[in-house]
Order: sequence, then structure tokens, then C-alpha cells
Amino acid sequence: MRFERLLTRRRPRGIIPFFCFSALLLILLLDAAYPASLSPEPGLQKKPAAQQKKEKTPPLPEKYRKWLEEEVVYIITPVERDIFLKLRTDRERELFIEAFWKHRDPVPETEENEFKSEHYRRIEYVNKYFGRESPKPGWKTDRGRFYIILGPPNDIQRIDSKSEVYDTEIWFYQGKTEMGLPPGFNVVFFRERGTGEYRLYSPTNDGPQALLTGYWGDQADYMAAYQKLREVDPTLANVSLSLIPGEENTSLGRPSLSSDLLLRQIELTPQRMVEDKYARKFFEYKDLVEVEYSANYLDSDYLVKVLKSPAGFYFIHYTLEPKRLSVNQYDNRYATNLKVNGTLSTLDGKIVYQFEKTYPVQMNEAQMKERQSLPVAIYDVLPCVPGDYKLSVLVKNEASKEFTSLEQTIRIPGKSGVELSAPILAYKVSPAEAAGGRVKAFLIGGNQLYLQASRVFTAKDQLAVVLQVYGLTPALRDKASLRFQFVRETETFREKTVPLAEVLTLPEVVQIFSLSDFPPAHYFLNVSLMVDGKEQVATREEFDLTFLESLPRPWILSRVLPPLDDPYYGHILGQQLYNLGRLAEARSVLEQALARAPQNEDLSRQLAQVYLEQKEYGKAAALVEGFIGGEKQAAYETHVVAGRALYSLGEYQKAIDLLDRAVNLYGTNITLLNLIGDCYLGLGKKAEAAAVWEKSLEIMPDQPEVRKKLQAVKGK
Repeated sequence: MRFERLLTRRRPRGIIPFFCFSALLLILLLDAAYPASLSPEPGLQKKPAAQQKKEKTPPLPEKYRKWLEEEVVYIITPVERDIFLKLRTDRERELFIEAFWKHRDPVPETEENEFKSEHYRRIEYVNKYFGRESPKPGWKTDRGRFYIILGPPNDIQRIDSKSEVYDTEIWFYQGKTEMGLPPGFNVVFFRERGTGEYRLYSPTNDGPQALLTGYWGDQADYMAAYQKLREVDPTLANVSLSLIPGEENTSLGRPSLSSDLLLRQIELTPQRMVEDKYARKFFEYKDLVEVEYSANYLDSDYLVKVLKSPAGFYFIHYTLEPKRLSVNQYDNRYATNLKVNGTLSTLDGKIVYQFEKTYPVQMNEAQMKERQSLPVAIYDVLPCVPGDYKLSVLVKNEASKEFTSLEQTIRIPGKSGVELSAPILAYKVSPAEAAGGRVKAFLIGGNQLYLQASRVFTAKDQLAVVLQVYGLTPALRDKASLRFQFVRETETFREKTVPLAEVLTLPEVVQIFSLSDFPPAHYFLNVSLMVDGKEQVATREEFDLTFLESLPRPWILSRVLPPLDDPYYGHILGQQLYNLGRLAEARSVLEQALARAPQNEDLSRQLAQVYLEQKEYGKAAALVEGFIGGEKQAAYETHVVAGRALYSLGEYQKAIDLLDRAVNLYGTNITLLNLIGDCYLGLGKKAEAAAVWEKSLEIMPDQPEVRKKLQAVKGK
């Protein structure tokens, strides 16, 4: 279920981890309507033929070719196959295979993967028994394919040694409804023209005439063939028209189309039974997460909202809810660490801001019992300058070595004028003020909002709709109102208009709606800012109302940030502006922040970087030199910025002394070595410069610019 979260015991590791059949035709039509080339996943779309030829994939090693084309050929999804073929190393392939089976394991708490064991048992069986009468291995035969997908039938009826019909097997299955199949159905195989291996029978494509050895009538006359077959074997005659018991209907004059849809659905079932999102995440994060995490993707729900602070800048608020939380047990204590790594980048991939946080989880026995049946949510918040971005958040559980992620495109408004934020739908609102005016996720206008990414509510809930309205003049405010319109399917279910002159909490608006008379359904909430009865701006959100009387609400992991006037925010916003190349704005923000905290090394270093870009080298050096050589050890980055400033000023020896100090403190790396080499060259000491650059190239040979400089000083 969408809102289920469980903590279950993973015994082997010592870790406790917190269709109706009538729809078949529609599903198959949808398959046809959305070919792979129109896949909504940009990274998995087909490339132009010329590009495919240019990027020719090398052949798979035999071990992995066999796994892909023989062992899992009937159960792997197109997405999984595409991802596997993109992998470049055997290590990546091994990790993917591990993840492939892990995401099909019906009982992950046990050491054995029951699905995997059964799958290979089926392959062994079909190779042993179904390859005897065929030049092909058993897994390649029709009977082998269906046995691997469905397992052994509940009953097999064999019709052989009858001169009037070809040898036939009728496999009967029941109890496969969890696979989206009918409660009972047949699959028929026959020896076409009496020789060779058994072939899959299709009522529509073959018809009863294909089962008869001596039918010379009209091949299009299904009913004549059916009547003749019925005289020989009534049971076989019935399944010749329909594979689904009870659907035999001779009045139609031809076999039932639903039988062929059933066969198609059976072959698609293994692909529909698994969520292959994990495969995309494996490919996206295989170079970003440690090896022990890469096969352990965990799905999650998340929700991202943008709100404006009283200080005038914007915050991104988000909640991320992993499907489960696993913890280590030490006696009667339960613990793990959740490591959060976030990246804010422009839509073309330029990194604007990165952050890292740790959420320690520690519980005693009583807390564990209280929370083990509840979901968990991580609430977080970060400031951001106007622009269009992609937010990526990676969460790693150090206990279970699982990871989950969030990816969301975001627009931070930058134009002045009337603003209407997207509504937040909360199941609870509590008056709260963070101590000392500190900032907290979803703490808005003195109210702490409690929400879930799934946005599922019960009839007993009071739905809190929270949003912000900015940019209203007093005159406009007196004429404006907010219209709240609840839409179910295509009809307005409820509507309420609130004059803004009556809202005393602006720019925040909090409206509470009882859901007691809302029927269970999916709803859209349209919120419109109206002026003199005309819509000026609108936004919307959606939610579900469940039949359930109650829902498990999450316990929350959250952190408190400094007050809005803290230079912490100036540092982050200035860094974002600097990375965006908006130097004048970055300078203004950082200078204001530094004026409030003149001894802040991080702020000084960031502002010095701006000065460097603006070629004000003296200002840059003056800002950071004072932090080097003091009682408190300056950061590595501060040494680098100071070294660059001094180099740009032509103070080469002073820069070398400072950078040598950094090498002693932090070790050798190419950044320091390359800058030291530049300084030696500035002093005219070509031999020393060459020696330093050679050392840099030993560490990282792929540095064409350094290699060019080295060749130049050596006269080559």
C-alpha cells in the first residue's frame, strides 16, 4: 500500500528493518500506444541510429550474456535489460544482478531468496524434461517458457494416441490472481502436424482445426471444426474455443479473443510484477554511492515545497519518507545514522549548492515498540536564490546499507509582484515557535505543519490548507479574495471564498476543512486569487481520501537551523550566487553577512573568491591571510584561496611558503602542486616548476594543460 511503512527484522544480518481480467485489452492497447521509443524516462530513450552506431556496445562476457539472454530472459523488464547493457564493468554487472534478485525476494528477512531458488529450479526442470523432443534446450520451448513464468500447473491432461487429433497437453492453473490472471485458466500445447516439439496453441490463430489430424473442411469455419473435435474429445473441443473456463460460446462463430489476450498477459506478467525504478536508481547512483549500498535501493515518497521567509528570501522545504527504516540492535538500544547528501543544480547540470547532514536515530525498547509500526519522515529545509533548479537528495542508512533518493525540479520566483505559493496540505497544524526564532522545516508563520508526501487523508481528519500570498498593496488586499475549489473527477464538490481583508495572518493563510462529508475519492484542490471577481493567479494540489478510518502518521526526524538574521544564510546564498556567476549579487550578500560576523572564516573565504573573480586580488588576500598561521588552523580551502590571491598579486615566494604549509598540514594534491609550479615559474625557476608539475602528473596523468606547461618549460 502507498502509505505502508514497516520495521521488520532482518535476522541474518543482525539488523532490524524498521486486475480484473476484463482490463487486459486496455492494458495491451496501452502497451501498443506507448512504444519504448516514447519512454518517459529521458535517460532510457532510444537514440538516433547514427548515434547508436557510433556508441556500439561491446559484446557481453559469456557469463553475463547467458544470464541476460537465457536465465532471466522471460522475467527481466525492458528497463532492467537496457540498464544492464549500459554497464561497463563486471563489478557493476554483479552488483546489478544482486539488486535484480533482491527486488524479487518475497521474504527479504530470510537468508534464502525464495524467488531466485524457485526460478532456477524451474529452469533445471524444463531443461531436463522439455528438451528431449527438441533440438533446442528446454527453456527455449513454448512449454519451458510458460513453466518458467507460471510454475508447475495444478493439473495436466494429456491427449495422445488418438488417431483423430494430434498429441495435446492441457495445463490447468488456478490461484494466480495475485499475478493479475483469472482465478482459473488453461494453457494448451500440441504437436503441430503430429511431429516435433509441443507448440503453444492459440484459439484465434490456430483454431480447433489445427488440432484435428483429418480436417479437410473450410479452414475459416471454426464451428465446423469445433463440432468435429467435440465428437472426438469434448474437453479438448471446449478449450479449443476458450482457455478460460466458462467463456466457451459457440454462438460467436469463432474463438474468444480473451484467450489470446490471456496468453499475452501471462508473458508480460513477470515484468509487471516488479517495480523497476530501482534499476534506474542503480544506474544513476552507481558512481555516487559506495559499493555496499549500490544494490540496495529503497523506494520512498517525497514532497517538495517552496516558501518565502519574512527576511525576503526563499526556502525549499521537503519531506522524504523511506518505505522502511532499518536499525542495529545493541542490547535494548536501537540505532542507525542516516546520511543525507544534497545537490542543487541548474537544469543544464551546473552545481549551485551542495550540502551534507547526518540524522542520528537512537531508540530505547519503549520507543522502538511505539514506532515500529509507524512510517518515518525526514523533514529538511534550505535557502535558495531565485532560478530554476533540480534538487537531488541522497539518503544512506548506515545500518542496513540501503539508500533512497529524491529528485525534483523547482522554480524559485524572482519577479516582483503578486505571488501565490502552492498550497501545503497538512493533517495537523500546531502553534509553535522555534526557540530564538530559529528556522525549521514546515514551520510557517508560527505554525508547525505535519504532512505526508502521499497526501492521503481520512474522513476524520481536519484538512489544513496552508499557503502564502505576497505582493498585495493595501488597496488590492481590500478587493482580493481566495477561492478554494475542491474537484472530484470533473465536478466541483465544494467551494469556499475567503476575503483577504479578513485574513489577519497574511502573508500566511491557514484554512481548515472538515472532510467528514467528503466521499472517498481522488480530489484536486484549486486555489485562486480573485480581484473584483476575476482570477489573477491560481495554483493547485491534489489528495486522496481513503476508506480507512485511520492512518499511521510518521514520526519525524528534523533539524533546527539558525535564526534568519544569522550570517549562515548569507554564506549559503552568496555561495549559490557565486556558483551561478552572479558576482555582483554574491558580493553584496556576502559583504552584508560578513559585516555581522567579521571573523567568520567561511564567509571571508567565499567573499575572497568573489574578489578574485573580479580581479581585486589585494582585497582577496587581505580577507583570508589573517586566518593562516593563527591559533586555529585554517581550512585547506582558505590556504588555496590565499595562495591564488598572492600568486595573482605577483607575490610568488610568499604564495609558495603558504602553499608549502598547506602541503604539510593537508598532504599533497594536484591543486596545491599545480599552483606551486605556477609560482615557481613566476619566479623564473623553471626546473623547480617542472619538478612540481611532474609530481602532479604522477598523481593524475590526465592533465593536458599541465602537460603543455611542462613541455613548454622543458623546451619541447
